[in-house]
Amino acid sequence: MNHSDDAAPKAPEGVDTEKPSAARIYDWYLGGSHNWAVDREFGRRVEEQWAWVKPGAKHNREFMNRAVRAALQAGIRQFIDLGSGVPTAGNVHEVIMDELGADERATVIYVDYEPVAAAHGTLILEDQDATDWAALVQADMRKPKEILRHAETKRLIDFDKPVCVLMMAVLHFVGPDDDPEGIVAQYRDALVPGSWLAISHMSYGSATGEALAGIQWFVEQYRETSNPVWLRDRDELQALFGGWPLLEPGITHLPDWRPVRKPNAIEAGARPFAWCAVAQRPS
Repeated sequence: MNHSDDAAPKAPEGVDTEKPSAARIYDWYLGGSHNWAVDREFGRRVEEQWAWVKPGAKHNREFMNRAVRAALQAGIRQFIDLGSGVPTAGNVHEVIMDELGADERATVIYVDYEPVAAAHGTLILEDQDATDWAALVQADMRKPKEILRHAETKRLIDFDKPVCVLMMAVLHFVGPDDDPEGIVAQYRDALVPGSWLAISHMSYGSATGEALAGIQWFVEQYRETSNPVWLRDRDELQALFGGWPLLEPGITHLPDWRPVRKPNAIEAGARPFAWCAVAQRPS
């Protein structure tokens, strides 16, 4: 259920609630409650013109959940979620609690520069009594050194052991002038063999006709927000892994990476508009 139009969470100090935010809009797409009228109005306008935005967001969240579970099953116990966004059901630490139960824990660093995401993320971790093994770093993922050297990162992440770095639907907010390949390389270089890198990224896919016009409109609308988007194709996604071997099944559309259910007809329409993959650093 979406957040009521006549209510809104208390805005943390310094938060601009007059301009739509990508993190809060995504929260609305997923049915979350940490969004304002300006975000919901923007989201509805997008949904009216491009019907696959909510199914696409659902695909992305489910891919992240499957990637985290696969990493846990492979023995990885450390996660860095870059651009984690506003807390919504199915976050990394919740998947860990569900997968491992009460007897075992992994550590998690969430990273987001959006004040709402940081404020509510910290509050949720406190409410769930998870702050001894999970924390939120308020920082821009385009500044890897700041994140990797942050006190909370050092507290919870041992870079001498494998880490799973998650970049879920965040790199399409990194423009070409920001050097996305260079940014990702800095994170890769910090990881030891056995570490995983999981990326999902929006794309024009094979869209033509009305479908292409719809996603072009989507891109144009986001240029009006504080988080403009740049879509990339399959080959551009592969380059971000820097030659690391891809885990099976390689680069796929979101619902096709180790699926546990079949998308319904409406959800299937969103399939072409994003790519994803997980790679492991070799020895």
